[in-house]
Amino acid sequence: MTAPDPRLSINQATIKHADLATALHVTAESGVQAIGLWREPVNEVGLDEAARMLADSGLRFTTHCRGGFFTLPVGPEREAALDDNRRAIEETATLAAAGAEGSTAVLVLVAGGLPPGSRDLIGARERVRDAVGALAPEAEAAGVTLAIEPLHPMYASDRAVVSTLGQALDIAADFDPEVVGAAVDTFHVWWDPQVLDQIARAGREGRIATYQVCDWKTPLAADVLLSRHYTGEGVIDFGSLTRAVVATGYDRDIEVEIFNADVWADAPDRVVRRTAESFASAVSPHLP
Repeated sequence: MTAPDPRLSINQATIKHADLATALHVTAESGVQAIGLWREPVNEVGLDEAARMLADSGLRFTTHCRGGFFTLPVGPEREAALDDNRRAIEETATLAAAGAEGSTAVLVLVAGGLPPGSRDLIGARERVRDAVGALAPEAEAAGVTLAIEPLHPMYASDRAVVSTLGQALDIAADFDPEVVGAAVDTFHVWWDPQVLDQIARAGREGRIATYQVCDWKTPLAADVLLSRHYTGEGVIDFGSLTRAVVATGYDRDIEVEIFNADVWADAPDRVVRRTAESFASAVSPHLP
């Protein structure tokens, strides 16, 4: 196997069933230079131990997943969600400091869906804006960028009331771009007829905090959350999207994030190798 693209990062969700030690080992052993981590496996070992393990791996840290889920109305549950996001900000800063040179302190935010029994989509989106406003000063103090991730509209009811890159940028516009940006994930934005214009806008505003890739293929899985595929297996035009992101001056690592039961059932080292191979054929040709 040729060396993986130096800008490839393995988002830990791609090897979901690997614990933190295994995820770090198979990523570094494959020659991939960067990893995005998830909070659950980090918290399984404790933040200090996770930071030590990351430092020992020699890998760059690209994102922490995930914060958000704060569309609830005012009350104890909303406050608990905000407190959890504050802990996520602290985790992100600690891990970015532990990662190799070139690490980025980016906390990905998934907004959350409609509260139980609610049909107030507009109000839910405003509560996302309010929550980001509450967290932004603490993120700024910690040197962390909050990356609002729009999710495909099929997730609007249960996972993310922010469905387009334009909506994410509208929320971020109230804040310094170093503090609040957006996550551009091909799975979620490829369908949007305005996506190229919105990527260009994100570039002008300096708000692309992370670029994540995976493919879309139909029929979707019975659980649509698990419908993401290796790059090049589906219908997404990685050329146009990647060139648009590159044209903004984005020069950070690019994560592959796959939710797929068959991928998760495979051995983590094979998944990382296949991820690197598919990235090299589908994404790398469009990078400078």
